[in-house]
Amino acid sequence: MPRRAFRVAYDGRPYYGFQRQPDVTTVEDELFGALRRLDAFEGEKPPGYAAAGRTDAGVSARAQTIAFDAPAWLTPSGLNSELSGPLRAWATADAPAEFHATHDANWREYRYFWLAPERSEGAERASSEGRGPSDHSSGRSPREDGEERPASHAGDADDRAAEALDRLLGEHDFHNLTPDDANTVRELSGGIERDGDFLVVTLRASGFCRELVRRVVALVQAVAGGDNFDRIDRLLAAEPIEGPEGVTPAPPGSLVLHDVDYDLDFAVEANALAATRAMFADLREQRRARARAAGHVADSL
Repeated sequence: MPRRAFRVAYDGRPYYGFQRQPDVTTVEDELFGALRRLDAFEGEKPPGYAAAGRTDAGVSARAQTIAFDAPAWLTPSGLNSELSGPLRAWATADAPAEFHATHDANWREYRYFWLAPERSEGAERASSEGRGPSDHSSGRSPREDGEERPASHAGDADDRAAEALDRLLGEHDFHNLTPDDANTVRELSGGIERDGDFLVVTLRASGFCRELVRRVVALVQAVAGGDNFDRIDRLLAAEPIEGPEGVTPAPPGSLVLHDVDYDLDFAVEANALAATRAMFADLREQRRARARAAGHVADSL
């Protein structure tokens, strides 16, 4: 059978992460169960199987990618017909026989949606006049030497967040921002921008250490909230930092694996894409209703 890659999207909240685990429901369990019901493979897992990444419990995905030796008749809609949870496939691509969804990714991009404090009045005015960080996706303003630097409006959390993230981009040893003991040097790119009530943090790298994205976000949040910028320098230094001086990961529910880039041509299946959009639109409405109910209780007590 030819090797093929599938793009899948899922709401991570009902799952205990992506990778299979004993006695709990994971995204991989759901996928393998659907493929077995379709008689798409025999054995423990599909031949040649690999995934782009192992998202943590609660983390969602827009473009998680799995690849395996798949029968030609298997389509995203066919796979979706046997999926029962908030998980859908929406595109597929033919891949070389040796293709590996983990090792052959050029880069991965995560986005974290942070319900952030409102901007200060002065910063809002500066932004509307063309001087604020909203002019740049990275939250930076131009320097006379042609490079960019973080904008700095005193007391504004947006600008402190942009400067904090800027200090974390580039190549660093992130051993103090991951539980991993080895292979902790990474080169990060990305940016931060305001989207209504949210600050959206985007991070891209060829690969990520465990919990790195959520710990970077937590550190940016802490500095935006008033922690000294020197804390970033200490955490990027060679000396190990543990205990209360370390960084606890930001909550997983706001994190999305947004994209994974390969040298493949993915074909989007219109029906599968429509079904995926409808599923997430329904989830959004359900959560809006639950949030309204919670707000009623909070406001009426």
